[in-house]
Amino acid sequence: MRKVYLDNVRWITVVLVVIYHVIYIFSGVTQYGIIGHFSEHQPQDTYQYIVYPWFMLLLFVVSGMSARYELLKRTDKEFIRVRTRKYLVPSTIGLLVFGWVLGYYNMLISGAFDSMGNVPGPILFLIMAVSGSGPLWYLQMLWLFSLIVVLIRKIDKDRFYNICGKANLLIVLLLVIPVYGAAQILNTPVIVVYRFGIYGLGFLIGYFVLSHEVVMERLGKNWLLLSILALASCLAFVILYIGQPYPEHVVLDTIMCNVYAWFGTLGILAFMKKWGNSMNAFSKWMCKKSWGLYVFHYLMIAASGWYLHTLCPFLAPAIVYLLVAIAAFAGSYLLYELMSRIPVLRWCVLGIKKDKKE
Repeated sequence: MRKVYLDNVRWITVVLVVIYHVIYIFSGVTQYGIIGHFSEHQPQDTYQYIVYPWFMLLLFVVSGMSARYELLKRTDKEFIRVRTRKYLVPSTIGLLVFGWVLGYYNMLISGAFDSMGNVPGPILFLIMAVSGSGPLWYLQMLWLFSLIVVLIRKIDKDRFYNICGKANLLIVLLLVIPVYGAAQILNTPVIVVYRFGIYGLGFLIGYFVLSHEVVMERLGKNWLLLSILALASCLAFVILYIGQPYPEHVVLDTIMCNVYAWFGTLGILAFMKKWGNSMNAFSKWMCKKSWGLYVFHYLMIAASGWYLHTLCPFLAPAIVYLLVAIAAFAGSYLLYELMSRIPVLRWCVLGIKKDKKE
């Protein structure tokens, strides 16, 4: 049986990621990969502080839970095969087939072409392809974590998994300590998003601990307490670090950021376990299309943002945000519908087979 609340958590979080990137590309807080800010003080930048510490950790935790449920109905070989097609193919082959388009806009935004006049065409294409990974780093890490969990599963034989099912509320809360520790290790030095420590631990916690229905029932019963902790840690984090570069390790590695990341993750899961276990026509549609929205949204944001910035600099910031948001959602859905109907492209770019919806 599908966990409806997890489906809802997934698509809602993807929507929050899209909104985050709409604001991020005009951020006044960081200089990495942005078109530029509208003014020195932008109240809308506060949204970035509210969601950034926890939304990707939450997705990795949910992915770990989903991996456990998937392995209950697939063999290890089937699981690896499906995840290789769904995650590794789009984030490697897909970059060469289509991802280079995002790479082109990323390089336009960063001004990289200004210093690459003498670079041979084939090399420039490969650079664009790598630069076009965008949000697909998440898929690359998911694939790696999926291999790791299959290896652990073979060695452990569910002994540790069964122990984790006894975790009470206090133990789950105290997992904030290893979460903080994991945030300090296995971080790539240049590309900050590859945080193998904290995201890997989040995936494993999802697989071993939170995939137990009895553990999630305990969280659901305490949804109010966990929601209050999430809101309180959110307020404390924003007050302490507003104006500081939140996507850099000077903030990411702090105790408060990781407390908020974990309590925010638990608060959302507990709240949705209690109140988000139903669907309507809209949520079913959003759930079905969230994959395409995640894969394509940053391309639509980068392209629309760039052209609005260069061709329509006179537009008011509110209009620019609105137009970029429309492009992000409508453009992603249209591109997904198109790509999912072209046999070779749907396999390379989306990891979709014609005869199966795995």
